[in-house]
Amino acid sequence: MKQHVVQSELMLAPEVDARVPYSRAHLYRLEDQGEFPKRKRIGANRVAWVRAEIERWLAERMEDES
Repeated sequence: MKQHVVQSELMLAPEVDARVPYSRAHLYRLEDQGEFPKRKRIGANRVAWVRAEIERWLAERMEDES
C-alpha cells in the first residue's frame, strides 16, 4: 500500500536548495552515503523530499553544532 503524502508535506528541489547550505551535487553524494534523506519520485521528471525528514536532518545538524 502506498503512503499518501500531501503536497505541503513535500519539498521540491528549489526549496531544498534554499534551506540547505550545500550544492545539490553534494546533497546527492550525502544521500548515496545514507547521510541525507532520500528523494521520492513524484512524476516522470520530478522528485521531492519529505519536509519532515529535511527539517529533522537540519535540526540534527544544529544540535551537532551546539
